[in-house]
Amino acid sequence: MPNPQQPILFSSAIVDVNFGPNVKVVQPVNIYGCNIGENTFIGPFVEIQKDVSIGRRCKIQSHCFVCELVSIGDDCFIGHGVMFVNDLFSGGGPAMGNKSLWKSTRIGNKVSIGSNATILPVEICDNVVIGAGAVVTKNITEAGIYAGNPAKMIRKIV
Repeated sequence: MPNPQQPILFSSAIVDVNFGPNVKVVQPVNIYGCNIGENTFIGPFVEIQKDVSIGRRCKIQSHCFVCELVSIGDDCFIGHGVMFVNDLFSGGGPAMGNKSLWKSTRIGNKVSIGSNATILPVEICDNVVIGAGAVVTKNITEAGIYAGNPAKMIRKIV
């Protein structure tokens, strides 16, 4: 017997996005209310939410989640499955739409983030490499290579 209850269906889409010239997007994606700079590549199965800014000449690989309040500089590489977080569950659980509890993230220029890294609300300076699977919990203020959980500098970049 068929189920009389039908779900409410939503479709992934590209809505209200300010694209720079020569941006390449591989569908399906869910991208809305954001800015994406020139010559940037967005892979499939990516969600980029509103109030996100992605710079020029970036590469956002498949299966990434870039939540509201994230800013990514120029010439950045975001590996497969990277997750950005804006809700730290400061009240013991999700903010449940209370955006006043959300925090922002700023990624500098020439930052590479390895696959499956998790980036909490932080600031990351220019010329940083984040290793695959790293969890960035604190601001990074010195150029270098960072890895682990929590991410720590393993080598400086001169």
